[in-house]
Amino acid sequence: MTRGWRAFRHRWSFRAQPLRSRLAVLVAVAVAVAVAAVALSAWLITRQTLTDRLDDSLSASNRGVVAYVNSRLSVQGCLPQEPAGGDPRNPYVPGQSPSIQIIDQEGARCWIAGNTFPADSGDKAVAAGKRVETYHDAIDSTGRAVRVYTRFEPLNGQAVAISVAEPLSQVTDPLERLALILAVVAGIGVLGATTSGLLVAGAGLRPVDRLTDAVEHIARTEDLAVRIPVEGEDEIARLSASFNSMTARLASSRDRQQQLIADAGHELRTPLTSLRTNVELLARSEQTGRPIPPDDRRALMESVKAQMTELASLIGDLQELSRPDALPGTEQVRFVAVHEAAGQAINRARLRGPGLNISADLTPWYVRAEPAALERALVNLLDNAVKFSPAGGTVEVRLRHGDLTVRDHGPGIPEDELPHVFERFWRSPSARSLPGSGLGLAIVAFTVQRSGGTVDLRPAPGGGTLATVRLPGASALPPGLDPDD
Repeated sequence: MTRGWRAFRHRWSFRAQPLRSRLAVLVAVAVAVAVAAVALSAWLITRQTLTDRLDDSLSASNRGVVAYVNSRLSVQGCLPQEPAGGDPRNPYVPGQSPSIQIIDQEGARCWIAGNTFPADSGDKAVAAGKRVETYHDAIDSTGRAVRVYTRFEPLNGQAVAISVAEPLSQVTDPLERLALILAVVAGIGVLGATTSGLLVAGAGLRPVDRLTDAVEHIARTEDLAVRIPVEGEDEIARLSASFNSMTARLASSRDRQQQLIADAGHELRTPLTSLRTNVELLARSEQTGRPIPPDDRRALMESVKAQMTELASLIGDLQELSRPDALPGTEQVRFVAVHEAAGQAINRARLRGPGLNISADLTPWYVRAEPAALERALVNLLDNAVKFSPAGGTVEVRLRHGDLTVRDHGPGIPEDELPHVFERFWRSPSARSLPGSGLGLAIVAFTVQRSGGTVDLRPAPGGGTLATVRLPGASALPPGLDPDD
């Protein structure tokens, strides 16, 4: 029972309703509150105005009665009852004039004309001379609600209180009609606001519906080519533009992934085919009992070893490129001394190019990056310079204010090939005979961009290639920190 009630309550809760329904309800509630506030204010102001008008009428009637009462006041302070119209000076007209009565100083009530009504403590206080006047509501002898005005008057040397009363229907009847009119108007306003809210919500959420349809289409078909029309410059337009940008990036990422898989398959096919051929030769030699000549066998084993090394290097490069971007603040990212990482990369480059002269001019520079990834990128950059440098050539490495430059004196890179040097598996036609997978510079660009820097290659003055890596950082660590922090 409890579970069913919870399910029912959740199903019909406000948050479970469609967004356009919630917007319509919120608009209706807001309009209802505003209309109720205006209607209540109008009703209260009208009531006060009608009450003030009735009080003014009672005050005027009281003054008109004074002259007549002054001539009729008895010694005891009370007037005898008279038939309506018995005295031509009597201001009372049945059904038209207010009811009139007098209260003497002892609080005794007598009346001139009309219906009687009780004298409250305020009336008695006026009769006793403690107050000048008072207003109050009462019920007369016929059961009608009346408004009573009592004023102190010294008549013929005697202090009395003259009370006049008129029906409150002069106030309540218009107020009831006004309340009915306001209720009808408020109902129409709330109904109109609800309808308008539904229409406005439908129109405002139409772009969201298109966005929802597009998302559902992509989830169902994996078609990332879907785009949503961007209309205007409002929040919905920004959302549509952001969605289009997101799908474009996803499509580009998927295309790059597919291209990477295709390129990796193509690059892996050559060493695997060669490795398979060599292994089959070795296996056939064992199966047939025909030994391979020692020199050929040694060359064959060296080829297998080289191919396995090439495969291992290619797989390592692929793993490096497929890793997700490291976020700042993770355990892998810390302060790195670029000058030290560059020095280690130079030492490794000297081992790979023993006949080259590698000069270094490194000033301290610290950045936040992954130490292993940054060092690998610098090694790849120097390996590229070593690979294309002529025997006995010079490679110049310089680090100044975060700008690391590597200059070689090789054949250089043609202008039409420069836009492709950082693409995965791209290799210059003149370099296809050299060892490598075409991923070295792609890893350099990937690592440098992940560290917040930039890298570019351009022809160097006088020949060769100039590679420039710019990394944001500082020439000194903050106080109290070391490169391992």
